[in-house]
Amino acid sequence: MDNPKWWNIAVVALAAILSVMLLALSDPLPMPAMIGGQVTLLVFVAAWFTLGRMSWRSPRAGVAFITIMIVSTGIGTFIYPTLASLQCVAYPLLWTICDNRRRALIANIALAVTVAVAFMARFGFTSEAIVSAIFIATLSLGFSIALGLWISHIFDLSAERLQLLEELRAAEGNVAALHREAGIVSERERLSRELHDTLAQGLTGLVMITQGARRDLDAGSVERARNALDLLEENARAALIETRSLVASGAAVEVPGGIVPALQRLSERFERETGVAVTATADDLPALDRATEVVLLRCAQEALANIRKHSSATTATVEVHGSSAHIELRVTDDGV
Repeated sequence: MDNPKWWNIAVVALAAILSVMLLALSDPLPMPAMIGGQVTLLVFVAAWFTLGRMSWRSPRAGVAFITIMIVSTGIGTFIYPTLASLQCVAYPLLWTICDNRRRALIANIALAVTVAVAFMARFGFTSEAIVSAIFIATLSLGFSIALGLWISHIFDLSAERLQLLEELRAAEGNVAALHREAGIVSERERLSRELHDTLAQGLTGLVMITQGARRDLDAGSVERARNALDLLEENARAALIETRSLVASGAAVEVPGGIVPALQRLSERFERETGVAVTATADDLPALDRATEVVLLRCAQEALANIRKHSSATTATVEVHGSSAHIELRVTDDGV
């Protein structure tokens, strides 16, 4: 309602229509009254363009415009009662310019009283004129108040909805921030698990192979030490590949060829590193998604790592079997 463009059209259109009506009267007004009516309309329009358009930004301009609008409407009504039609624009403007309902009601009452007094002054302060003026003013005022309160209520609801939308956007922003933070935490946890399941275990194997190679050299067993160095290089290359995969993709390491070949490679490498004979078997497994294969491989790696650290075993078995709905991984050993 505070769009000046539409009010420009309303003010100018109403003033133009009333001006033409003054000029086209079948019973022309006296020249002074005709000039006075046209001047009143001109003052009304000029006040709008100089003060009214600034009313939403300047309270002083709003008060000045409301005063001029009420006075000019009263003067116009006194000169020619049809000019009371200025109320069609005046009443809505009062509701839009005033910053609260109390001031809008006071301004509406002031306009209604001014028009009523102008009617009575125009037709004489007879009982009939007084009753007619009061009836017309009351009817106009009642309609304006009802319409104004209804529109104000709609604007209050719109403002409340706008506030709720702003709060919703703020809440969405907070949720997005929390989601990002949760994603960061989740990624850190995933990376921590990957490092533990890959690099940490690989480095543990490298340390143990290095210790074995040192013992072989101390014992003068050059050939066994050379084999240990070959195994050390192989495991170091595997750890390097896994590290590059983690850094490059930011995702879990792939399981080349599927879970069965991966478990066999894991068992063979573990046997070379520790001397524990490992047998890897798998029934006819259904097609598994990458995430499931990674989980199975990591579980097997952790189980074998525990065997290396705690079991003192000489043999171990890795078995995988199941169906599309259920997969079971079983790792057993003959240790303590």
